[in-house]
Amino acid sequence: MGSKIASFFKFDELGTNYKRETLAGLTTFVSMVYILFVNPNVLSASGMDKGAVFTATAFATAIGCFLMGIIANYPIAISTSLGMNAFFAYSVCVGMKIPWQTALAGTFVAAIIFIIITAFKLREMIIDAIPSDLKSAIAGGIGLFIAFLGLNQGGLVVADKSTLVTLGSFHVGTTWLTIFGLIVAIVLMSAKVPGSIFISMVATAILGMFTHLIPVPSQWVASIPSVKPVFLAGLTHIGEINTLQMWVVVFTFLLVSFFDTAGTLVGLAEQAGFVKNNKIPRVGRALAADSASMLTGSLMGTSPMGAFVESSAGIAVGGRSGFTVIVTGILFILGTFFSPLLGVITDQVTAPALILIGMLMAQSLKNIHWERFEIAAPAFLIVLGMPLTYSISDGIALGFVAYPISMIAAKRGKEVNPFMYALGVVFLIFFWVLNE
Repeated sequence: MGSKIASFFKFDELGTNYKRETLAGLTTFVSMVYILFVNPNVLSASGMDKGAVFTATAFATAIGCFLMGIIANYPIAISTSLGMNAFFAYSVCVGMKIPWQTALAGTFVAAIIFIIITAFKLREMIIDAIPSDLKSAIAGGIGLFIAFLGLNQGGLVVADKSTLVTLGSFHVGTTWLTIFGLIVAIVLMSAKVPGSIFISMVATAILGMFTHLIPVPSQWVASIPSVKPVFLAGLTHIGEINTLQMWVVVFTFLLVSFFDTAGTLVGLAEQAGFVKNNKIPRVGRALAADSASMLTGSLMGTSPMGAFVESSAGIAVGGRSGFTVIVTGILFILGTFFSPLLGVITDQVTAPALILIGMLMAQSLKNIHWERFEIAAPAFLIVLGMPLTYSISDGIALGFVAYPISMIAAKRGKEVNPFMYALGVVFLIFFWVLNE
């Protein structure tokens, strides 16, 4: 059996073995297990049940990892995207006042479209139509938006009537928990310690319990929380995708997931040494696994899923085959027995993780040609628009409307893909719908 598994995952061809792949799978799990506790916290803002989301996240992640490992044989884990869960909870549900059940239905529809366009290889064509500068701006803007959420939830940045926002109070004990967690995370990340974010969360939670700022749970292990409150909610509410506003939401889920996953896949494939002659082998299979995972996640009851950048930790310690994420998926299933820890993982514990992920995503801003104003203007509107409008979709819309205009003014209108002109019109309609 062992030799058959090794043969299936091409251990010899990839120059790896069971020990190395298992260690890589464990490393990837430790690096991204924070999503088990961050995702329920974020999605609970939409009214979703924390325990149900915890279980849905664990099983959707496990299934996503299994699909990627078996179909594409890549050491790239799949889980709920932090940027997309923030858009789901804060922009769609809180901002647009759309029920979370309807938002899940939007995720389900987006996943169906995802699968169709992947099957017809349209996904690559659509991605290619959007300038790389704007793709980088979207990734960087989402990073700033996530970091802003973390700073606010952690108490470091608060609302102010005079200046809109201001520095939080340092006389609040929980704010110091956020500061402690952020310092620990920065130190560990700078020292390149695997699982830095997870370790910082654990350290912050322990300090919180020790100082009585966080209640100590009565038990650490419990039965798996029921997923029933969110399971198949997206499927049963699909009839509510019947307004222009909801189709804009579906389109945004689709659009942002495009860039998030495509960029992550390319980066991780390069890190692992898979890219040959600017081509990624089995990329079609990887995209198929990714789109199928998004569909599975919507049925389980969680926001859009995608390739996880923390997979780089497992790749760094030698993970080269799909067996790496098979191990990661199994560990996520075992993690479902630790749901009592949800009460320990407060906003102040997860805030540093959001801030750190934001920092990492902001690295893409270096790829923007800031010296070309016709490019810099729409890119800047995207980057700044996301945190200041408290909406990922609004930020994208601002930039996509401005891009054709600035390019025409610079006498470079012929360089704009026709699809980008269409997107500019779509997002003008998007603004009109939002202001109804």
